[in-house]
Amino acid sequence: MSGGETIGVIGAGAWGTALAQMLSSDGRGVVLWAFEPEVVAAINTDHRNPLYLPSADLAPAIRATGDLADLAALDTVLVVTPAQVLGRVLAGLAAAPRNLVLCSKGIEAGSGRLMNDVAREASPGSAIAVLSGPTFAHEVASGLPTAVTLACGGGNAQWERLAPALARPAFRPYYSDDVTGAEIGGAVKNVLAIACGVVDGLALGQNARAALIARGYAEMLRFGEALGARAETLAGLCGLGDLVLTCSSTASRNFALGKALGEGAAAADLLADRRTVAEGAFTAPVLADLAAARGVAMPIVTAVDAILKGESACAVVAELLARPLKAEREAAA
Repeated sequence: MSGGETIGVIGAGAWGTALAQMLSSDGRGVVLWAFEPEVVAAINTDHRNPLYLPSADLAPAIRATGDLADLAALDTVLVVTPAQVLGRVLAGLAAAPRNLVLCSKGIEAGSGRLMNDVAREASPGSAIAVLSGPTFAHEVASGLPTAVTLACGGGNAQWERLAPALARPAFRPYYSDDVTGAEIGGAVKNVLAIACGVVDGLALGQNARAALIARGYAEMLRFGEALGARAETLAGLCGLGDLVLTCSSTASRNFALGKALGEGAAAADLLADRRTVAEGAFTAPVLADLAAARGVAMPIVTAVDAILKGESACAVVAELLARPLKAEREAAA
């Protein structure tokens, strides 16, 4: 067994389970907190998570628990809960200075806060980092090559502690100190992935999807820069890289949701039936409101918000296509 420190992972959905599997690939101990008792039992007894990641045979070094107290003494904890419950879950973790690596992608409804702001309030004294990038859970769990952004609020000193603990031969983190940029890239791309799914569901073709990715990226840049993110961060793995991946495959929950909407399914029915969370559905209305309040033009995000609220996908897309003609680099897309 590796002599490295045991690492905690909060959240045993597909992504949290995949990260636990990746971290345990060198024999390191991983304590994985799950909300569902049946998931805890299946991981500890059968080394499988049939509910969220049925394709993976999990390493025996992963120990599942339903008690956050089992993670209290750990110096490094990855937080992989749905964005909307992150603060509530962290409030149940014993307060102690530690490295919290946020792997949830979203914006808190009601407050409009990014996850790092939620985490700082819930866990004062902890050093906050954000892990984000183009990462399908099943590929990470299978050991396929993956590169991510690791944005460290504690700067280079925190990076030097975290990078050796998280890096594996097939999992390569790249350093950034732009926590805001890393978070915005992950949150906005979820909404844009829904839009690309709608395009696919409406059978509008590859040209339309490519155009939407490009114009959506412009929206991401405008919003990010309005909140102080750096353009080069959003041009990297946690922005453009993640956007390209999740806008191209039904392996993305957000893309799959958008595709179903484009095919005519009702948003309320889709969201009620989904056990796994398409974070973009919760982020879209918050993001649309924040953009409007700051005067940032995000017509694609606004369109996704309208579709999720029940407007016809065909009508919303027609409205987008009828927008005034203008120079590509103008601020209002």
